[in-house]
Amino acid sequence: MTAAPDPAAPDLATAPAAPDLIARLRTALPAESLLTDPDVTASYAHDMASFCAAGTPAVVVLPRTVEEVQHVMRTATELRVPVVPQGARTGLSGAANASDGCIVLSLLKMDRILEIDPVDRIAVVEPGVVNAVLSRKVNELGLFYPPDPSSWEMCTIGGNIGTASGGLCCVKYGVTAEYVLGLDVVLADGRLLKTGRRTAKGVAGYDLTRLFVGSEGSLGIVVRAVLALKPQPPQQLVLAAEFASTEAACAAVCKIMEGGHTPSLLELMDRTTVRAVNAMAQMGLPETTEALLLAAFDTPDPAADLAAVGALCAAAGATEVVPAEDHAESELLLQARRLSLTALEAVKGTTMIDDVCVPRSQLGALLEGTARIADKYGLTIGVCAHAGDGNTHPTVCFDAQDPDESRRARASFDEIMALGLELGGTITGEHGVGVLKKEWLAREIGPVGIEVQRSLKQTFDPLGILNPGKLF
Repeated sequence: MTAAPDPAAPDLATAPAAPDLIARLRTALPAESLLTDPDVTASYAHDMASFCAAGTPAVVVLPRTVEEVQHVMRTATELRVPVVPQGARTGLSGAANASDGCIVLSLLKMDRILEIDPVDRIAVVEPGVVNAVLSRKVNELGLFYPPDPSSWEMCTIGGNIGTASGGLCCVKYGVTAEYVLGLDVVLADGRLLKTGRRTAKGVAGYDLTRLFVGSEGSLGIVVRAVLALKPQPPQQLVLAAEFASTEAACAAVCKIMEGGHTPSLLELMDRTTVRAVNAMAQMGLPETTEALLLAAFDTPDPAADLAAVGALCAAAGATEVVPAEDHAESELLLQARRLSLTALEAVKGTTMIDDVCVPRSQLGALLEGTARIADKYGLTIGVCAHAGDGNTHPTVCFDAQDPDESRRARASFDEIMALGLELGGTITGEHGVGVLKKEWLAREIGPVGIEVQRSLKQTFDPLGILNPGKLF
């Protein structure tokens, strides 16, 4: 399907030649902040998504201050030049891909943790702070920043905000949007907008903060964020349960959630994923299983919680239930889950990672449907999932050098998204729309939804210079 063109989209084809643009940028930026070597700028052209076109940037800018970001946006507005904001480029939807002749605005150098307040339980950070760096820093003070994408050792807070990232612990603690209290945002014309608050509560005016979270850099440039923190919980213990079918594993997930349990993590790996992890890391996971369910609790008595969940798994048909005895064993199991996507990529060399989220009650139907789609197209498709919140990652493995296999990979990817919508789900639970899924956004939200979203885009970015070609 093809998304309808935006009738209000401006014509950026008359953007100035690169020398004029760079000369204007240099008036208020240090020389080391501007990258113009084509071989270097080409390395900033795209994120980690497959099947997403990327253009050739005119320049890459690495600002260190809010004022430098404002100068970039004022220059871009005056010269009608598109701007593509970027973090660590670990995204999986093409949202950070360059446009021809654009300014790539990499925020990696804005990487300061400005404040951590244990009383108000907030952190104030710049967008280039790496998720894991922040997490470890607040841990030192007995605090906890829950959002933990699989790429947490590399991805940045600004990127997490832009794509509304999730992670392994979302089932208990929620996603990035629930931890962003306030933002400083540089608008398309260079003005600085402050949204939200530092307080625990606040309902003054429209919730502009939530509007920017997940907007993929299409409404403004986040240059500072006030993040909510929680007290650090006890170390979690993990349980692994083997199942002879994905249907039984998904039934166990439903029983766990129906029973009122609040695991800190509830993850599923199918047989294909388990075998891929073993092949890459020799972790000794049970390759005879059709599905491996990992459940964790960070409660005061995690062993008792694991015992209760283990009984539910056994009743649902688990062939073996193995609770970890200590934190080290738990971390080993979690490492296997975190390696899933990397391991699946090694199967054929290239992957397309879907991000379909369905109601928990439909999780089994999605996995069964994905298996049928894999058979239909003769492809290897492994599934790992944040099972506790219904967010699945069917991962299509293919040889990018084989045109027919690449075609089948793209077709299977689209069929999985269609299946997700049929089951009452959404095309993306945490990766965003970007380039990869923008044709599907129109199907999910409908023509009125697209019209309203375009009107919001027009309000914040009347010239259409912020990350053009993304979302819709």
